[in-house]
Amino acid sequence: MPQVRLAGLGDEAAPDLAGQIDAVAELGWNRLELRTIGGTPVAALDEDAFRRAAGHLERAGTAVAAVASKIGDWSRPVTGDFADDVRELEVLARRCAVLGAPLVRVMSYPHGGLDEPEWGRRVRARLRELARRAEDHGLVLAHENCAGWAGERADRMLDLVAGIGSPALRLLFDIGNGVAHGYPPLPMLREIVPHVVHVHVKDARAGARGQVVFVPPGEGEARVAECLDVLFRNGYGGVLSIEPHVKLQPHLRSGTGDREGFVACGRALERLLARPACAAGGRR
Repeated sequence: MPQVRLAGLGDEAAPDLAGQIDAVAELGWNRLELRTIGGTPVAALDEDAFRRAAGHLERAGTAVAAVASKIGDWSRPVTGDFADDVRELEVLARRCAVLGAPLVRVMSYPHGGLDEPEWGRRVRARLRELARRAEDHGLVLAHENCAGWAGERADRMLDLVAGIGSPALRLLFDIGNGVAHGYPPLPMLREIVPHVVHVHVKDARAGARGQVVFVPPGEGEARVAECLDVLFRNGYGGVLSIEPHVKLQPHLRSGTGDREGFVACGRALERLLARPACAAGGRR
């Protein structure tokens, strides 16, 4: 197994950047994945706020593993204005260069009322253009198995990666999303694993009345340990980034960061990684 790097989506621990940095430091880690700071997405921060954030990260010695964008997510149907995505990518390209962040998280757009063929056609066209722009900036777009045309189907993810054919478009696998969206994660991962460049670690189980309850890694139905084994057996050497969803669930616009839950999920992941199957890999 290759060595693994550990990080977390900071706003799952605290809304403010100081709290996010402190949470990963409590775990003994030095990486964050940035989504929002003070409730504002990274791309929407004003220039002064972004400069302050970048300076704070540098002084703390905290690296940025990836930046989450709103490109193609649950809030932006494919019938919306593509200029919004282009503008956001241009802003993030500049900001990722400052932060040293190599990846931007994207999705593949809600359908906006279109039929499937037209939905897929527009998704491919948009992501092809965004990947071209990302490649020019030395960035990689990491498509998550979440909202959008390819969010729940491995064949469509592979269609995007192979059809667009750009090194700037790869896949982000969120282990817990399968439980939340109603499909088993392991079969999907086995199909897409060669193209996975980033991983979100969370776990969940079915609750009462069809609700999903998010729990620490290894305590739910996502088969986190088996997913990690598949990743490592296939040479995965990227970041494992915890996204606990214990309190904060951005897609539902509910909750706030929970440092205690964040740290508990980080410790649970460390215990999984300490299993004999993983122990040879260590951390870096």
